[in-house]
Amino acid sequence: MTSTVNGLGAAAAAAGHAGHLGTESARREHGRLGEGAYRGPETLAAARKGLRVALPEPSSRYDQNDEWCVVQQPDGSWSEFRFHDYHRIFDVPGLYEKIFYDVLGCDTPRFMADLFADALAGSREAADDVRVLDLGAGNGIMAEELATIGVRHAVGVDILTEARDAAERDRPGLYADYLVADLTALGSDAARTLADHRLTALTVVAALGFGDIPPAAFRTAYDQIADGGWVVLTLKDAFLAEDDTSGFARMIADGLASGALEVVRRERFRHRLATDASPLVYEGIVARKRGPLG
Repeated sequence: MTSTVNGLGAAAAAAGHAGHLGTESARREHGRLGEGAYRGPETLAAARKGLRVALPEPSSRYDQNDEWCVVQQPDGSWSEFRFHDYHRIFDVPGLYEKIFYDVLGCDTPRFMADLFADALAGSREAADDVRVLDLGAGNGIMAEELATIGVRHAVGVDILTEARDAAERDRPGLYADYLVADLTALGSDAARTLADHRLTALTVVAALGFGDIPPAAFRTAYDQIADGGWVVLTLKDAFLAEDDTSGFARMIADGLASGALEVVRRERFRHRLATDASPLVYEGIVARKRGPLG
């Protein structure tokens, strides 16, 4: 049993990808979906509206690593997409926005950009003086939100060619540079390119702790940022717990304890809904880089 979502937030329930339930069921289904507040590029509006996405029934619980949906293809058939199959999702214009923003109500890039803007204002620094390294840049939504607060220089890094292609397709001109690179094995040419950008801030939003960006890659990105620069990141609550096995909890805790990271803003917030409608709670951190990570 799956739940089908049509258009920008208008929902109906469907069994076996066909056949609608009654109005009351559809109303309840709509109530469990995200707010769909993210507008995004006008060039994607028609694609997002036309996509049909079906989620598992809310009674089915999946670990965040295993969440999935099915998407109707132009020929009427349905194909399964796991949420971490980013290379496939980015290939379909508007699908990333449809799943995570229109259906599941993600608002994390805007939230973190605003939190960063507050920190900059508190430090009396101008956003247009900041030079950002956006790690796990994906299709450029974080750069889009950074631009709204006045950031004029952003460099994207992602391990996926499909991510860079999607950013250039859907949000051209937002990045001064976009590198497809594995930061656990950063080559000399890529290292020189990053150094040439004189980076003063690192953003890693909704990208840490699932194996997409390992701790070693985060450390390499962190090392590209000037001392006194900014670090803007999000982590799922579980990745900050003492029993975390991803390596991030220890790295962040050690950075805070040593003074390498000086927290300026720190807030818990709802990242998005899970497919069973439960909230996924993340922690947003805006910090100053005061030294190397141990």
